[in-house]
Amino acid sequence: MRIISGKYKGRRLSPPKNLPVRPTTDMSKEALFNILNNHFNFVELRVLDLFSGTGNISFEFASRGSEPITAVDANYGCVSFIKKTASEFDFDITALKSDVFSFLEKSKGEYDIIFADPPYDMKPSDFEKIVNTVFSNQLLAPEGMLIVEHSKHTQMHHLSHFSFQKNYGGSCFSFYEWSHSENPEQDV
Repeated sequence: MRIISGKYKGRRLSPPKNLPVRPTTDMSKEALFNILNNHFNFVELRVLDLFSGTGNISFEFASRGSEPITAVDANYGCVSFIKKTASEFDFDITALKSDVFSFLEKSKGEYDIIFADPPYDMKPSDFEKIVNTVFSNQLLAPEGMLIVEHSKHTQMHHLSHFSFQKNYGGSCFSFYEWSHSENPEQDV
């Protein structure tokens, strides 16, 4: 696992082998960030990384200047690794040990990018719950983007706020945004 771009470009990260994770591959991560490059200036983006695992995505955002970053995972080992690595690199990442769904229900934050990489074998209704909760609780900034990584066997394009999908091997990224008519700022 390596950081692809930014201040720490090329740095390798070595998470403990016993973490219960399936990190986003470097190839998929590079493709994802190429897409995001066309939509965002990374400096000072507020990022929420759900099911953060090794922190692979959080570290990539941090290396590119995004801050603050909140990484949420239910596994103590994952959270410890993220905290340790963030401290070593002096990244503005807050790693929280929490059930993602509980966090989403209680969160009052607003984020420019929300990235979710749940276990591929999670129930389809739970994938839907991530998207629905993010939008119903208005956790996404008006010009923000929610990205959900999932298996090519999981269908996500039928959900509200769906914008587009990109496939990379057996993995897919589904992107969700406020439409201009739904944008919470438009209601002011």
